[in-house]
Amino acid sequence: MERQFNAEIESLKLGAGETFHGEGILAVTKALLQSGVSYVGGYQGAPVSHLLDVMVQARDYMDELGVHVEACTNEASAAAMLGASINYPARGAVTWKSIVGTNVASDALTHVASAGVLGGALIVVGEDYGEGASVAQERTHAVALKSSMWMLDPRPNLATIVNLVERGFELSEASNTPVFMDLRIRACHVHGSFVAGPNRAPAVSTRKLLAEAAVFDYEHIPHPPATYRQEKLKMGVRLPAARKFIREHKLNEQFAGTEHGVGIVCQGGLYNNLLRALKLVGLADDFGASRIPILALNVVYPLVPEEINEFCSGKAAVLVVEEGQPEFIEQDIATTLRRADIQTKLHGKDLLLMAGEYTAEVIVHGLARFLAAHAAHLDISAGARWGEAADAARTRAAELLGAPLPPRPPNFCVGCPERPVFAAIKLVERDIGKRHISADIGCHSFATFAPFSLGNSILGYGMSLASSAGVAPMLAGRSLAIMGDGGFWHNGFLSGVASNQLNGGDKVLLIMKNGYTSATGTQDLVSSPGGSEELAQELSPVRAEHTIENTLRGAGVKWLRNVYTYRVADMAKTLREAFTTDDAGLKVIIAEGECQLERQRRIRPVLARLLKSGERVVRTRFGVDDATCSGDHSCIRLSGCPSLTLAPSSDPLKVDPVAHVNHSCVGCGLCGEVAHAAILCPSFYRAEVVQNPGVWDRVLARLRAGFIGWLQPA
Repeated sequence: MERQFNAEIESLKLGAGETFHGEGILAVTKALLQSGVSYVGGYQGAPVSHLLDVMVQARDYMDELGVHVEACTNEASAAAMLGASINYPARGAVTWKSIVGTNVASDALTHVASAGVLGGALIVVGEDYGEGASVAQERTHAVALKSSMWMLDPRPNLATIVNLVERGFELSEASNTPVFMDLRIRACHVHGSFVAGPNRAPAVSTRKLLAEAAVFDYEHIPHPPATYRQEKLKMGVRLPAARKFIREHKLNEQFAGTEHGVGIVCQGGLYNNLLRALKLVGLADDFGASRIPILALNVVYPLVPEEINEFCSGKAAVLVVEEGQPEFIEQDIATTLRRADIQTKLHGKDLLLMAGEYTAEVIVHGLARFLAAHAAHLDISAGARWGEAADAARTRAAELLGAPLPPRPPNFCVGCPERPVFAAIKLVERDIGKRHISADIGCHSFATFAPFSLGNSILGYGMSLASSAGVAPMLAGRSLAIMGDGGFWHNGFLSGVASNQLNGGDKVLLIMKNGYTSATGTQDLVSSPGGSEELAQELSPVRAEHTIENTLRGAGVKWLRNVYTYRVADMAKTLREAFTTDDAGLKVIIAEGECQLERQRRIRPVLARLLKSGERVVRTRFGVDDATCSGDHSCIRLSGCPSLTLAPSSDPLKVDPVAHVNHSCVGCGLCGEVAHAAILCPSFYRAEVVQNPGVWDRVLARLRAGFIGWLQPA
């Protein structure tokens, strides 16, 4: 039913000397097995979802090795798994999307960092920062500093990434400290190869059980007075041990150059962008040889003072290329140089952007300013010409369009079961006016974009109902909170529903029950539908067990309605009732409709088998009669489906284009439902496409064609 990772699973089984080809995040997964990891947990999220997805689907192979794999309900439960490494020599790895995931996990991380670890503990975080990010622009670096946890930021090269995973466990054990591995989107998705090593069976595993539980040691409990000693250990013992390990094992990389008067210090994850920028200005070749010396920090915290001093000594100036703010690394380097009385001039945010993604173009501009001030003899005119060409291309594109390049925000998939719910909300707003809407993380957050533009705030995954607690009592009408079934199980039930019940709130909660955590790759939930063959044969929407409904009733929710999402009129009627009823307390509407992506993955193989065997298959398609369409386009404004678009009218008297349904339509029927619920024009029609038609289908088609032809004028 879900995407299968068969090829990826086979690559995890590669032995010593074989060549691995693939993505960065899959290389991390292989490296975990080569490191003898005992347990792996996490919560899915771009760009690290595949790590956990692949391991979950490779559960049989994980069982052979004795590796315990757990898909956690949120990042906090994943971080809490690291408690196993506090008392036992068990290596553990957990993963999630940062910074939002790290925020959720912070409580557990604080305590495991204070107690320290015996077995290596690695936290693989997907750093979703920059132009293509989907979350708030913050860096995990601050959390590492706050909790005194070491942070790796590997150069986007598969061999380097694999080495840093293996060394990361060793660093953790050498310093008794959990270690972050910070992976940007580009590092996760970079393709390459490395020579594989053998997978190591864990020293402690589901196949090699511990003989007995650890002896109680109060020093491992983060309570006073033990916490006072733990804090001293962080700085007095663990930090020096970490710096010693980093230096002895050369985790940071130095790349020599011919221009000894200047140098560049960069985060390891930015090395590829930096090298591309140096090539554009004519100071590096296609094979990575740079004329400017580079110190690539594969470990961005802690920095090793001896390494910084050695690199900067004798240079007139050094540029720090550090993405995001505040400039933690630049400040650390400045302090180190001043304490050593090294007078090398230090530049960074004064020449580069304070915030935002450091693309090659951004770095080129910073390099030009840096080199003009401290290496004026270098010819960097190639970079200026490249920048002028890029600016000219943008200007020309704007001229052709008659406006600047438009943004392309994300949107719902074709046939998404959540789109009709927002169409219903728009219809209800016409009758009862605007209401405060607390939005949430998930596919449904796309409703904050046009044409719906619904949602006043997003404050965290599953936090929509909780975020309305302050404003709802001050509103004349009831507020609406929206969350998905993924958000409900992640945090929404406790933070939202339970809190509302405790305080007697009178709000409306809309739960999108599409069966999966869809936005991160359709991972299963507690309430996900079953995957039986009988369900697949039915080709109808899968209805999950009423786990959410039973949980709500158990919490005391009395007003509860379940509505099929594609019934726009029914959904609008239920919403009006929820907003206007005299019943007090929480009103919950469960909008049920299976994720269309998952539905298509489920039914397409079944349809293919039926077609191949010659059996009759009927598909539903919707269309617009352009002779009837008035060109008002209200249907598009209320639907927003990508398959509903515009086409030239065949009537020369119609100036405006008419609505048109293209071939990406999956037959969900939303366009017709919206037209009916909004009492729009009757231009939509429903058609059945019959493949492998039988005798009766052919006879009926001829009769219909003949009758229609008789009705039409000659």
